Amino acid sequence: MCELFGISAQNEFAANDYLNVFFAHSDFHPHGWGLACVSRHSALIEKESVKAADSHYLRERLSQPVSEKLLLAHIRYATIGNVEYKNCHPFTGKDCTGRRWTLIHNGTIFDYPALYPFLKAQKGDTDSERVFLYLLDRLNEATRQNGARLHFEERFRLLDEIICDMAKGNKLNLLFTDGKYLYAHTNCRGTLHRLEKNNAVIVATQPLSDENWQPAPFCQLLAFTKGKLIKMGTEHRHAYIHSEEEMKLLYRIFANL
Repeated sequence: MCELFGISAQNEFAANDYLNVFFAHSDFHPHGWGLACVSRHSALIEKESVKAADSHYLRERLSQPVSEKLLLAHIRYATIGNVEYKNCHPFTGKDCTGRRWTLIHNGTIFDYPALYPFLKAQKGDTDSERVFLYLLDRLNEATRQNGARLHFEERFRLLDEIICDMAKGNKLNLLFTDGKYLYAHTNCRGTLHRLEKNNAVIVATQPLSDENWQPAPFCQLLAFTKGKLIKMGTEHRHAYIHSEEEMKLLYRIFANL
């Protein structure tokens, strides 16, 4: 479907070598690319609805140093949603406290009624954007009920609850950040890996070098900051396994049947 890439580092981390390998996979994921360089209060989003390997802009961008403490990258294989700029990842926006969130997704939401209200609110037509809008909405609702900003433990507990529930029957590989913490989740075995190096953690759909990449913890929300894994959520056991019926459903959706 898609591929994900993320970095959380204590200091600025030179990402070009890994990004060059990552974006070279676009021959198999040709429907768009995206890059987010994230700081505490902002996110520089660059994306196009063209194959990364064919992008003159991206080639020029990667000819210059890309060194960041927090970074997300995505290459898209469209399953739900047309091949358009508005459907390219990352998705970004602010919660009601002004905290900026940025998200990329690899997967498919086959059935999750809580996302239906966001069909009209979204700019594009992907399930990934609906996931992002739903997360923001739940964070805003919890903040209003709390009467004050949520601290990290409260945010993590809420996100963990959402992810555990949404993972049931759906493929939910996510990387997202609030400008300080990098959150990661996979419930599809073998589709997310991590590498710890030079006070940084690199997370990617598949290993991007001959270094000591390890499978990311499975069916469990993770939180990293400054290159360290600091929090692990509930082991929910809602593993996603490809099925023929679900693939037929995707073909029907993609063919607008």
